[in-house]
Amino acid sequence: MFTLFSIDGGVCAPEGFFADGISCGLKPNGQKDLAFVYSDRLCDIRAIFTSNRFQAAPIVHFKKHAIETTNFVLINAKNANAMTGERGVEDIEMVLSHAKSIHKNIKNPAMSSTGVIGVPLPKAAIMQGVEAFDLNTKNPGTAAKAIMTTDRYEKQIAFEVKLENGETFRIGAMAKGAGMINPAMATMLCFITTDAAIPADEMAPMLRMCAETTFNAISVDGDTSTNDTVMLLANGASGIYEREAFAHALERVMHELALKIVADGEGASKCVSFHVSGASNKEEAMMAAKALTNSLLVKTALYGEDPNWGRIASTIGASGAECDPQKLTISFSNVKVYDKGVILFDVEQEKKAAAVMKKSAFSIHCDLGIADGEFTAYGCDLGHEYVKINADYRT
Repeated sequence: MFTLFSIDGGVCAPEGFFADGISCGLKPNGQKDLAFVYSDRLCDIRAIFTSNRFQAAPIVHFKKHAIETTNFVLINAKNANAMTGERGVEDIEMVLSHAKSIHKNIKNPAMSSTGVIGVPLPKAAIMQGVEAFDLNTKNPGTAAKAIMTTDRYEKQIAFEVKLENGETFRIGAMAKGAGMINPAMATMLCFITTDAAIPADEMAPMLRMCAETTFNAISVDGDTSTNDTVMLLANGASGIYEREAFAHALERVMHELALKIVADGEGASKCVSFHVSGASNKEEAMMAAKALTNSLLVKTALYGEDPNWGRIASTIGASGAECDPQKLTISFSNVKVYDKGVILFDVEQEKKAAAVMKKSAFSIHCDLGIADGEFTAYGCDLGHEYVKINADYRT
C-alpha cells in the first residue's frame, strides 16, 4: 500500500535536484528561454524520443554518446536545432563542453531543444546564458516557463509517495507542448526527476509502458515533431523504492501532464477523451481512438459544439479497426445517440448532446460491440486560433 500527496516544487521537489530558467535573448522582450535541470549527484537517465525519422540534433547527440548517467540537462526554446545536419550535433558538443568548463561539477550533460526547425543553433547566446546559471538555484517555475513555445501556461507537477512503512520518495516533472502534438509522442518535451532508488534496468521499460497511455495517447493536430522527448532522471537520494508505488506515481505524473498539454492545445477550448471499447483487441481500440483524436472533421465539430455523431462513425469506419454499424454504439458522455443500427438522435437527444459539448471537458464513448479491447485517447478541438498561431509561427 502507498499514498500519493500532491506537493509543490516541480522538478526540484525530489531531494538533490535544482532548476532555473533565464533569458539569453532567443525570445523577445526578455522572456525566459534557457533552462537547466541539475542534480547534486549523478543520475541514471533514460529517455524516449519522437518516432519522426528526422530526429533533431539533441536526440542524435544523446544517442551518439549513449548517455545513461548525467547530472545536467540543458534546454532551450525558440530553436529546435532540427534538420541542421552534423553542424547541429557539433554545436551541441561546443555548448555542452563550454558548460562543463564553467561549471566543474557537470558530468555527461545532455541537451534538449524546441522551436523553429531548420535554423542553426544560436550557440554564442546559449553559451553566454550558461555562464549566468547558478546550479544551486531551485526555481522550477521559471524553468518551466523558459521551455515554453506557444504554450499559454507552464506545466509542472510533483508528488510525495508514502509507503505503508512510512518511508517516502518524491517525483516531479515539467513539460511543454501545445501544438504539433500527435499520438506517437508529440511536439512536447518532458523532464521527470525522482529521488527514488529505482534500479536502472527498470527505468526504460516503465517509461515506455507509461507513455503508451499518456503522451502516446494525446493529439492536438496530428503532427509529430522532430524533437519530442521524455527524460527520466533518478538520483536515488532517498534510498527508497517500491516498484508498484513508483509505477503508479510515474503514470500519474505523465497522465496529468499529458492532459495539461491537450487542454493547452493551440487555440483549444475543449479537452475530450475518446473511449473506445468492445474492440477485437486493445490495438484496434487504440487505432480507432487515435483516429478520432486526429480527425480534422471531428475536431472542427468539437470546436463548433456540434454533436455530429456521423463524423465519429465515419472516422471509426475509416480507422482500419474491425467494426460493424449493427454493433456500434456512440454516446456523448451519458447521452446515447446511436445504438446498434438505431438512430437515437431526435430533437431532445440532440439538445442533450449539444449541452455536453458546451463543457470544456467531456468524454465521447464508442462501443464497437466486437470483443473486450479498449483504449482511451485524448484530444481537443481545432479552431481559428490554431491557424493564426501556426501561420505566424516563425514571426
